[in-house]
Amino acid sequence: MPHRSSRRDLICDAALDLVAEGGNHALTHRGIDTRLELAPGSTSYYYRTRHSLVSAAIAHLTRRSSESFCAALPAAPPRSVEEASALITDQLDTLIVDRRRDVLARYSLAVDASGNEELRAALAACLFSRPAATALMDSLGAGDPDGAARDLITLLEGVVFDLTYGSRALAAGTRFADHRQSVQRAIALWIGALCDR
Repeated sequence: MPHRSSRRDLICDAALDLVAEGGNHALTHRGIDTRLELAPGSTSYYYRTRHSLVSAAIAHLTRRSSESFCAALPAAPPRSVEEASALITDQLDTLIVDRRRDVLARYSLAVDASGNEELRAALAACLFSRPAATALMDSLGAGDPDGAARDLITLLEGVVFDLTYGSRALAAGTRFADHRQSVQRAIALWIGALCDR
C-alpha cells in the first residue's frame, strides 16, 4: 500500500512551496488553503499562528533532510578524506538539484527566524546535522571532532549559498555537474586540513 501523506505534511509541503516560490511574505494560511484547495480556515485549524506554521514547516524540512541523508549513507562510514568528500559532494548534488525547493524555502524562512531564537536554532540545523558531521570528523581522526564539524558545516553552508545565489549560480547555463569536481576538491582539502589540526 503506498504511503499516504497526512494533512499536516501536505500543509507543510505547501508552505515550503509557497516560500520557495514567492518569499516569506507568500506564506499565509489562506495561501496554503488555496494551494491545496482546502476550505477556508483549514490550515488555521492545524496551525493557529504564523509562528506555529513556520515552526512546523522548518521541522518538516529537517525531517526531509534527515531522511534524504540517511537514505544515502553507505553501509560503512567513509574511511578516507576522498570517500568523505565524495559522499558530501553527492549530498550537495541532491540538495542543489533535487531539493532546490527546500534550499530556497530555507533562505526565505530566515526572515521569520531572525527575531526568534527557537526558529533560528531550528533553521540553522535543518539542512546539515552537526551530530552527523561530528561523527564523520571523529571517524576521520580529527583532534577536535565537534569543532571540525562546525567548521565543515560553515564551508558547506557557503557552498550551498554560492551554488544557489552566489557567483557559481550566476554563471549562465551552468549546472551542479559543471562545478562538481572543484567543489569536491575544495571539500577534500578542507576536511584534510580539519583532520590535521
